[in-house]
Amino acid sequence: MTTRRAVSVAALALLLAASAPARNKLTPEERIEIMRGLTAEFATAKIGLPRSKKSLPLTADGKIGDREKWDEAAREFGPAARSGDLVQITKVEVDDDQIKLEINGGLRTGRKWYERIEMGAGNRTTPIGQSGSPTLGTLLVVEFPEGVPPVKAGELKKMLRPVLDFEKRSATENYVENLPEPIQAAIREKRIIEGMDKEQVLLAAGRPRGKSRETVDGLELEDWIYGLPPGKITFVTFNGSKVVKVKESYAGLGGSTAEPLTPR
Repeated sequence: MTTRRAVSVAALALLLAASAPARNKLTPEERIEIMRGLTAEFATAKIGLPRSKKSLPLTADGKIGDREKWDEAAREFGPAARSGDLVQITKVEVDDDQIKLEINGGLRTGRKWYERIEMGAGNRTTPIGQSGSPTLGTLLVVEFPEGVPPVKAGELKKMLRPVLDFEKRSATENYVENLPEPIQAAIREKRIIEGMDKEQVLLAAGRPRGKSRETVDGLELEDWIYGLPPGKITFVTFNGSKVVKVKESYAGLGGSTAEPLTPR
């Protein structure tokens, strides 16, 4: 009787182990950690990166996944970065089986509908997007055929070493370490605050979606716009090289805006 019971217990344990789902999917918190840890990060290109409208595939160990696609993009659009160039990750998307990385704003060749929308108050309006001129960026996609494993941003950076070197940033890191603590904190938290200069804004939030300039009361002002409708739109106003105002609005599909809700 004791032997039969032991066999039954062992069989049940094996059945439960076989039926338990493998831990091979990212949690929402892990997805957010990857996006926060990579967005606006700088790296040195280890190989030439072609400009491309379509995502250029990479394997999970950072190697070129389809050389023909890379070569075709290079012939059609030319280089987005050469070996040794400093590049920036401006957008990160995490799907079930791949992680997409937008480099230097990606490659835009046409004008989108939202770039014709203008927002503002009174006599002052600002276009949401910039002109449809192409940018010198590209798109990379790290493919995981078995699903994206529970990996952190730091581990993903190590995977990408054959293509992007995130360690060769001593000059940038030393620069940040010598900034005032409030600006250091804002850069770490990917926030924009008044008093930053343009380089610090790029470190904190990456390249803007659009820019506009105007003269107000004799002052030459420049707005950088982040975000797309529908959703949060952030206007960063520079007087010269310094941020003098940061304003957030929420835009619907029709371009109508509303002030952010005040926390209670």
